[in-house]
Amino acid sequence: MTERPVVRAAHTFELTAPEREAVRALLDTAFDGDFGDEDWDHALGGVHALVRDTDGLLIAHGSVVQRRVLHADRSYRAGYVEAVAVRADRRREGLGHRVMAALERVIDRAYDFGALSASDAGAALYTARGWQVWPGPLGALGPAGPVPLPEERGSTYLRPAAGRPLPAPGQPLAFDWRDGDLL
Repeated sequence: MTERPVVRAAHTFELTAPEREAVRALLDTAFDGDFGDEDWDHALGGVHALVRDTDGLLIAHGSVVQRRVLHADRSYRAGYVEAVAVRADRRREGLGHRVMAALERVIDRAYDFGALSASDAGAALYTARGWQVWPGPLGALGPAGPVPLPEERGSTYLRPAAGRPLPAPGQPLAFDWRDGDLL
């Protein structure tokens, strides 16, 4: 029987330079070179879920970072999931589910709800775990004011934190501003 890889949760500050380099290399490869410096910046500053094989090679990763989200005159603390990836030769082994389970534990204990932007390829993982497409309007609070994000409809998913309701979809979710992709 093969030993099941262990998931390690660690804040960015706890990752060594070689660990950060291994994560970035995994992400660059998993996203076929479409993972830029701004994407990398978005994945830092929160809690990482790292999965290594029995030889110590990094085979899966995801992180959750805090984002401020305004909705109906209230500011929420959202746990925003970033940089979820599994090494190509280790996909379909449940590693993505294990990464998400670790990140969801963080969301349940530290945030009002979870949010993420899913690719077409990744959407099945999130829906299987109970994440829901946000049906309402989306936006960001830009330097010059509100910026509507209609192109993000259908790819932004939310998940309630344990014991908390999701915001009602009648009014927009307005995410904090950041460089690069806003969601």
